[in-house]
Amino acid sequence: MPYNNPIPEHRRPKPQPRRDSGGLATLVQAEKMMQIAILLPSAAFIGWLAGTWLDKHFHQSWISLAGMIGGGIAGLVYVVRLVLTTNADDGQKPGGRAL
Repeated sequence: MPYNNPIPEHRRPKPQPRRDSGGLATLVQAEKMMQIAILLPSAAFIGWLAGTWLDKHFHQSWISLAGMIGGGIAGLVYVVRLVLTTNADDGQKPGGRAL
């Protein structure tokens, strides 16, 4: 099997510096933060509505509480995933330190 020499340091391509689009990037970041703030209560509310409908359909009284808790958990999972992808897009580790 032939051996390939590694590329010398002076011939390796240099990483391009990240260009910031200024105001547009700030607006996108603000929109993501607003989405996080609105998402969790709305997920719990939608779960409560679905649970209330199921309560009336099955003549029970506990499903609305389970729907609210399930919606809250689903919203929380989505918020955590959104925050982690936002940190990855910003070039940060999940601990908050820059790469």
